[in-house]
Amino acid sequence: MKDNPSIGVIGLGYVGLVTAVTFAKLGFRVLGNDIDSNKIDLLKQKKSPIYEPGLEELLKEVMDSNLFEPTEDFQRTVRESDILFICVGTPTNPDGSPNLVYIEEVARGIAENLNGYKLIVEKSTVPVGTARWIERTIKLYAGKDADFDVASNPEFLREGNALHDTFNPDRIVIGVESERAKNLLLKLYEKIDAPKLVVDINTAEIIKHASNAFLAMKISFINMVADLCERTGADVKLVADGMGYDRRIGRAFLNAGIGYGGSCFPKDVRAFHYIGTKNGADFSLLEKVEQINNSRIDRFMDHVKEALWYLRNKKIAVWGLSFKPNTDDIREAPSIKVVRRLMEEGADIHAYDPKAMDNFRKLFPDINYVDNKYDALKDAHALLLITEWDEFMPGNVDFEKVKELMRTPIIVDGRNIYDCEFLEPLGFEYYPMGRKKCKRE
Repeated sequence: MKDNPSIGVIGLGYVGLVTAVTFAKLGFRVLGNDIDSNKIDLLKQKKSPIYEPGLEELLKEVMDSNLFEPTEDFQRTVRESDILFICVGTPTNPDGSPNLVYIEEVARGIAENLNGYKLIVEKSTVPVGTARWIERTIKLYAGKDADFDVASNPEFLREGNALHDTFNPDRIVIGVESERAKNLLLKLYEKIDAPKLVVDINTAEIIKHASNAFLAMKISFINMVADLCERTGADVKLVADGMGYDRRIGRAFLNAGIGYGGSCFPKDVRAFHYIGTKNGADFSLLEKVEQINNSRIDRFMDHVKEALWYLRNKKIAVWGLSFKPNTDDIREAPSIKVVRRLMEEGADIHAYDPKAMDNFRKLFPDINYVDNKYDALKDAHALLLITEWDEFMPGNVDFEKVKELMRTPIIVDGRNIYDCEFLEPLGFEYYPMGRKKCKRE
């Protein structure tokens, strides 16, 4: 194998594309493969199919340097690469189990195109034991004498901060069973200054699921506490601050509100619960995590109805559609459930998001989309804050203008980014989650 191994990335979604351009930036020759011809055509024009801060700029840089090439040619990707990263989707089956059909298809395709030693690396989030199935599949289709290793190298990227997290990770987890595989992966990451945890493959696979499930649990925990705070007159934001000073707990992921969404937490909580239960472990805690998260939409809508009574024919302004700021990803976004509920109630919805409206329009073509946050507010009966984009933060909003535009100055805040002490003197009714409300009498 060459001193500087070539890399193939199979699947150019959020994880795959970030992985590909990162390794190209580190100086490796990378082929990026995807079956979506439209995506490949867009990438060949040096345009990113997803919004991620800094990603398109880095894509242009590595393509101009001839270090990254997108291609639909799977066979070429396998044959010309020494290390293959599997970054395809693992959607959820109705029973909560992860659907690994795309993983299996990639494994078969690799087996049919082996032309020498390959290191095959799981990057997708997969249940423990998946590497064994990949190994078995390749041996079935390529023969027992096929020369390859399988490894696990889970990603821990936060959408909206993916490039920063890639070049400045908290840790790099490497699951391997051979020195050859270990040394190759350590070489790939030698320029990145971060703890490198080398473990067996099963442990690496569990680390990823356990990490996401724990973070989701923190969010559901503080949302549970938020309900108690509402009923007792306490302030969940101050409770979280008080908890966060404890280094054993930490303040991150203790922001109460409308709940988590996205492509990872909902799917991974269900999958980890399924995996644990299937293996005879009591994972019922994760049922409650998901149950609490799902209940946040009901709680949020309770506030909306408390503020407006009936929603039929009332104009509702919605700020934020992506599941979190700095991404156009709407997968499992709380906004989807909120908009559906508003539509069921007969509300007239006017929505704005800095990046996610095109994706949202595919699901909801019949609601009203506007070009800026203020356009959504004209004659609105209420403003619903769903996603905490920077442009919605208190210092970036002209609240006098907001009040002038609205028919009734009511704000229901699903992310607790405002506060009553600021809005009440301005004449707003304010409904946060787990904090003090302010209502005009």
